[in-house]
Amino acid sequence: MREIELKLQVPATRRAAVDTALRGRESTPRLRLQATYFDTADGALAQAGLALRVRREGRRWVQTLKGAGSDGLTRSEHNVPLPAGTTAANPALHAGTPAGDRLRALLDESPAPVLLPQFATDVLRRTREVRTRDGVVELAFDEGAIVAGDRRMPVCELEIELVSGSPLAVVATARRWVLRHGLWLDMRTKAERGGLLARGDTMAPHRTAEPVEMAPDMSPAQALRCVLLSCLDQIAVNASQVASGPYGDEHVHQLRIGLRRLRSALRLFRGVPVTPGLDEQAAVLFRRLGAARDQAAVALPLQRELNRAVQAAGLDFEVPPLPRVDGAAEPAFIVRLGPAQTLLLDLFALTQAGVPAPADGEPALRDALARRLNGWHRKLMSDAGRFASLDDAGRHAMRKRAKRLRYGAEFSAALFKRQAVKRYLKPLRELQERLGAIVDTMVARDAYRPLAGSDPHALFALGWLAAREDALVQASAPAMKAFCASQRVWKR
Repeated sequence: MREIELKLQVPATRRAAVDTALRGRESTPRLRLQATYFDTADGALAQAGLALRVRREGRRWVQTLKGAGSDGLTRSEHNVPLPAGTTAANPALHAGTPAGDRLRALLDESPAPVLLPQFATDVLRRTREVRTRDGVVELAFDEGAIVAGDRRMPVCELEIELVSGSPLAVVATARRWVLRHGLWLDMRTKAERGGLLARGDTMAPHRTAEPVEMAPDMSPAQALRCVLLSCLDQIAVNASQVASGPYGDEHVHQLRIGLRRLRSALRLFRGVPVTPGLDEQAAVLFRRLGAARDQAAVALPLQRELNRAVQAAGLDFEVPPLPRVDGAAEPAFIVRLGPAQTLLLDLFALTQAGVPAPADGEPALRDALARRLNGWHRKLMSDAGRFASLDDAGRHAMRKRAKRLRYGAEFSAALFKRQAVKRYLKPLRELQERLGAIVDTMVARDAYRPLAGSDPHALFALGWLAAREDALVQASAPAMKAFCASQRVWKR
């Protein structure tokens, strides 16, 4: 069977309100759920996206095998009743199911095929069914803990699972609870968080973009959905880790890349109906997270380089730190807020809605994308040809065009000759990296300018940054030339 659900984290300040809202007028008793999760010593199941547990549900005992889906909402699930008091998992009970066959193959290939207890969960659950316009969902509010040895992680979350109807019922219900109670989406399952706890890890790895596999016979709407699923995966997984509290700079960086890819996809498929304002939502979130990115990727590295330059010049001072943006908020706070959560839910809704097949007389997908990519290529070629004379705004705009073209080329790669696309992307990526270094220097220079009148050391920084920018512009000439010499592969 398929399990279709979303999980929302409940902040401590909203626990009582969420529990009260879930109970409604008729208070339902809470059920105690005690589960043990199993894996091999080398974590083969977790790496394959499988979770195997034995759970006591009140008086019932059930063994469950779950497999990760591709859309963030859907997972395969197979449940088998067990005798009371069962303490070991039996993989043979899932034989003949897709997830069970994957599990069997993993164990056959594993050098350590023995299933061992890894961690346990102990929660109290209150449930309630709700009927919506799109279907019936079950709300389950869990409070308790995940335990691995002497490590313990609290659990306080609301699961929204589809009982019948459309997956849009899950999304619509999540939207109401997010906006009413300040909850936030978490793509990490209890199994994933338990695995982190058992390994002693504080956070999951950041999620990078996965390749997109379009098919030539897709309609533009079908192809856009394919791309949106890739963007959603990168955005939602990194956003979940950022919102949880412990996160790394790379989680924020990859979240912003996912947002940039999303905006590029919306422009590549301009004309295909999407949620109104989606592009602007993504742009606002991208900008709000930009202050954190600039501090980690621009301010700190440049400050180290500046101080090395001071020492090399025989001077005895330190340059002032790059000023932070006024009003900049922590990424975790930004991602938990309603606008970011609304964007995520809009993406889930888009990827779950039905999309039309190609219509009679509609231009082939390959031709439509080639026309747009050729236009983007010509604009970037024009910028490259007059790069030395571009002002700051022009260079910044050129960098955006380079990113857009790169992402569009990567999205569309399956429709064209792969080796030709690979050759085309090499000078384009080099050009983008050169532009990135130049723009980062411009950002730092603009941030130091307000300090020039009050801190003489800032003048040193401005002079050094101006010289660095000139050097980077000169050094970028070969990359500009290489891109201008590249052959377009978007032939119609």
